Amino acid sequence: MIRRGFLSLAATALVALGLSGPGYAQDRFIVVQSTTSTQNSGLFDYILPIFQDKTGIEVRVVAVGTGQAIQNAANGDGDVLFVHARAAEEKFVADGDGVERFDVMYNDFVIVGPPSDPAGVAGSSDAVAALTRIAETQAPFASRGDDSGTHIAELALWKEAAIDVAAASGDWYRETGAGMGATLTTGTGMGAYIMTDRATWISFGDKGDYQIVVEGDPRMFNQYGITLVNPEKHPNVKADLGQEFVDWVISPEGQEAIASFQIDGQQLFFPNAGN
Repeated sequence: MIRRGFLSLAATALVALGLSGPGYAQDRFIVVQSTTSTQNSGLFDYILPIFQDKTGIEVRVVAVGTGQAIQNAANGDGDVLFVHARAAEEKFVADGDGVERFDVMYNDFVIVGPPSDPAGVAGSSDAVAALTRIAETQAPFASRGDDSGTHIAELALWKEAAIDVAAASGDWYRETGAGMGATLTTGTGMGAYIMTDRATWISFGDKGDYQIVVEGDPRMFNQYGITLVNPEKHPNVKADLGQEFVDWVISPEGQEAIASFQIDGQQLFFPNAGN
């Protein structure tokens, strides 16, 4: 109720200032701080035109690692945060930088590797055991190393395996400091194992003879969330337009748009806003 009341007051103020007429239409855009996986997978290219056709609101996406996206949003450089690192998102709200976080969709992480499978992990559904084996054999592993949602999830698995990858950095463990697509390109080029979100892997166009070697571990569940950046802390936030996007994404129409996005008959994201 408080949120709706705030938005109503904001809309009234816009009318009073003469900012709601045709001249204001050119400002009907929002900036969404998001991840490379939502961009590289093609999801935004699919769903954003549907939203814009319905509302007239243009969505401009800044696609970076989740950590950087959260930092950008905390600096007030954006209207909406759409990422996949739940604990960090909840802290973003607790710190007063976001209004309220909502689940949007999920998929999972997988580990891909070369056909030679030097660590002998192909067919495993135990990510921790597979990473332990990769470390034991010192098989090359390419990490994003960029504080992204994928990197955060990967580090949690290494921690559970009691492997100090910082000590192996530059040896068998290589950090690209890049997005998922670039890391896949680098990793496949060097014959390394790589942990990736499934959506980016499906949409990745240069797989060569690489294949998924580890999948199905519940610990590789990958949840995405969406949050309006707090206009009380960041007055430049377009609260009404941003909230309209949030509401659409978690609405039945937005959820159906997400569910219908497929590549080669494969669904890349599974909506769960109502769960």
